Amino acid sequence: MKKILIFISFFIAITVNAQQQNSIEAIKKIGNVINAINNFYIDTVDIPKLSEKAVIAMLKNLDPHSVYISKEEFQAMNEPLAGSFEGIGVEFTVMEDTLVIIMPVSGGPSEKVGIMAGDKIVAVDGQTIAGVNITTDKIYKLLRGRKGTKVVIDIVRRSIKDILTFEVVRDKIPINSIDAAYEVRPGLAYIKLGRFAVTSMDEIINAFAKFKTNPNALILDLRGNGGGIMGTSVKLADQFLEKGKVIVYTSGTHFPSHFDSATNDGIFEKGKLVLLINEGSASASEIVSGAIQDWDRGILIGRRTYGKGLVQHQLSLGDGSYMRLTISRYHTPTGRVIQRPYEKGNSTKYVQDFYERYANGEVYNSKNINFPDSLKYKTMVKGRTVYGGGGIMPDIFIPQDTSFYTQYYAKLLNLGITNRFVLNYISDNREKLKTEYPEFEDFEKNFIIDDEFVEQLVTFAEKEKLPRNDDEINISKPELKVMLKALFARDLWGRTEYFRILNANIDKEFAKAIEVIDNWQKYEKEIFEK
Repeated sequence: MKKILIFISFFIAITVNAQQQNSIEAIKKIGNVINAINNFYIDTVDIPKLSEKAVIAMLKNLDPHSVYISKEEFQAMNEPLAGSFEGIGVEFTVMEDTLVIIMPVSGGPSEKVGIMAGDKIVAVDGQTIAGVNITTDKIYKLLRGRKGTKVVIDIVRRSIKDILTFEVVRDKIPINSIDAAYEVRPGLAYIKLGRFAVTSMDEIINAFAKFKTNPNALILDLRGNGGGIMGTSVKLADQFLEKGKVIVYTSGTHFPSHFDSATNDGIFEKGKLVLLINEGSASASEIVSGAIQDWDRGILIGRRTYGKGLVQHQLSLGDGSYMRLTISRYHTPTGRVIQRPYEKGNSTKYVQDFYERYANGEVYNSKNINFPDSLKYKTMVKGRTVYGGGGIMPDIFIPQDTSFYTQYYAKLLNLGITNRFVLNYISDNREKLKTEYPEFEDFEKNFIIDDEFVEQLVTFAEKEKLPRNDDEINISKPELKVMLKALFARDLWGRTEYFRILNANIDKEFAKAIEVIDNWQKYEKEIFEK
């Protein structure tokens, strides 16, 4: 037995040494190629750019989520996850080649000096930015900067003839990961989480603290949430699960299995819980959804999630650039791997496979979704069947609603025409609107988008070179009226109010969530005991 153990140890050592030797030889080869090109190639070559392309090519031959990130991309990609950036604090859009402020960030540096929604920025530090086809990236570079630095901004305000000049001291600007949080009614709360960021848990805890009543039911909306920081997803799931219950575990060739379990920190371990998910819910969203489903803790409503069950580690490449390298797979508490199948080195097919969901009709009918029996699992408490290998299937499937969809409606939204119409209307009538509707509740109850209002939008769209199409307008009109009202609410109050309008009027998944909560015992029996 001792001889066998010595032989096994010796064999492992040889294997490890062979792997190390292969790596050394590969590194030498790449270095020799770059050195030869630099010294002998017929033309001058940008070696840093060439090496960057080599890195991109190498990572492309791995899984679809191992990627190269340039220095510039890294900064832009990490700001939303870090939860803040430094700048002047405005939400803006570019309309008719002019930067229009939708809303200054509450308590931010722009609001403090008196900059208002509807203001148009025409110059920054003496540099004209209106009417010169300036890019959004250029605008960011001009307005963002280190905390404490000053920037001079020239503004045109509709009600004032002369240009207004403001000196703004840049500061740290929070980026909220919660898109909306409100009480649907006493005891029933709704939270829409847009991404899993460093600040997400603080935001969620603060949202709970602001609810007027202690919720006994919660709708957590993870639709369109593509993920973010894995640790945040573990902390969020912890809020709903009792101490000791496994939330997720990871495993990889070079890393031992790691288990994350719930602690005593839960703020909503009891009560009715509904999660809204769809094909845009990925990664960290699937960790939370998988844990809730596996422990039979709540009811999932919507459509099958994206199917990303790989964990990436961010590695610096020394020059400000990074690579995100897949190091392990994550498993839900039952052992499910959520990652959908992929072919190494073929990320194009991987992306196309996702869009096949629309082609094969699965987003419209759950009967078009097939899970292999080999990936069948049983939930931890009730022992009901769930599946791995390609996203998380909700407990209640809601097909995508396209009854209102027309090409005309799509163009109104995609070309920004609806946004510009609302911004112009508010700019001309802001004081009147605020006087008539001092509180959102007044607006929600009494502000009516009628056929005449829609006709004003259609006339505006014609001026924007979008021809009218009466048949398609009539098909889309009910949805369009709600969308217009939601956009008015967003630009007058904020994103929470935007979702309050949409949820209450045209969101079928949200309506189903209310029905489930109101008939909880019935749905518990139907779902958990089948």
